[in-house]
Amino acid sequence: MNIENIEAFVYVIHCGSFNKAAEALYLSQPSVTARIKSLEQELDCRLFDRQGKQAQVTEDGKRFLPYAQQLLMIYQKGKLHLNQKKSELSELRIGCTVSVSNYIVPELLPRLKERFPETHYKFTTGTTDEIVSKVLSREVDIGFVRNISHPNLQSTKFYEDPIRLYAYEGHPFLHNHNPTIEEVAEQPLVFFECGSMDWLRIHRIFEHLEKSPNIRIHTDNSEMAKKLVIRKTGIGFLPGLCAQQEVCEGKLHSISVPEADGISLQTNLIAQHGEFAEIITEILDIGRSLFEAKPSLSAIS
Repeated sequence: MNIENIEAFVYVIHCGSFNKAAEALYLSQPSVTARIKSLEQELDCRLFDRQGKQAQVTEDGKRFLPYAQQLLMIYQKGKLHLNQKKSELSELRIGCTVSVSNYIVPELLPRLKERFPETHYKFTTGTTDEIVSKVLSREVDIGFVRNISHPNLQSTKFYEDPIRLYAYEGHPFLHNHNPTIEEVAEQPLVFFECGSMDWLRIHRIFEHLEKSPNIRIHTDNSEMAKKLVIRKTGIGFLPGLCAQQEVCEGKLHSISVPEADGISLQTNLIAQHGEFAEIITEILDIGRSLFEAKPSLSAIS
């Protein structure tokens, strides 16, 4: 049985269509279709019902999926044992989101270098989708991304960063311990949004109001949003890591908004299945020690 055919089958299910699977595998759509047809001939069953551009997995396909995923994992682990010697790791290529590069890497890297003093480190920043693509194509070895699931990647929770409302020094809310969501909506807001589902939850806390929130500035850059809040342009919802230093310095103050309780950004550590296990274990261990000193953050589970 051809492992590439197994891979194509798993990708079509994960991506939801032959076309998207082809893009993820850097193949043409006819190539993916040919691999699926070959696998169906080998198994003597139909794995997908084609409906235009969509591919609906059959009951036979659903039954075969866990075995296909296990075959892929065993194959990848076999490649690892044949081709990689962890003790000879001379360079580690790490992909990460901008927030991780700004707030986590400066604390993580010195501790990592203590444990792997002979290793050189190369960092690449990008969006979650970009980092996932680079790990899949082996342009980077491991990645720090938003919470994702992918059949060809192991994805482990690294930390959760609570999203809270922050106000500048002297704001009237500092003397009001329980502002209502209506009062928050009336304030000039600097709205940082990184595109994850968690930010949609922030939007939803305003949905029941008669008037839309008073969003004066909308940005996808947390540093910009934070500095605008400090300069009294407005108040805003920010991840805890972004604001922790300014909170310690008294430049920003966290405001309790019950409607936003429990909303957080989760960052995961990803790699190809079975690869870089030793260094991933060390990174997770360092993460636990880092976040033990930060009660505002959720430690790694």
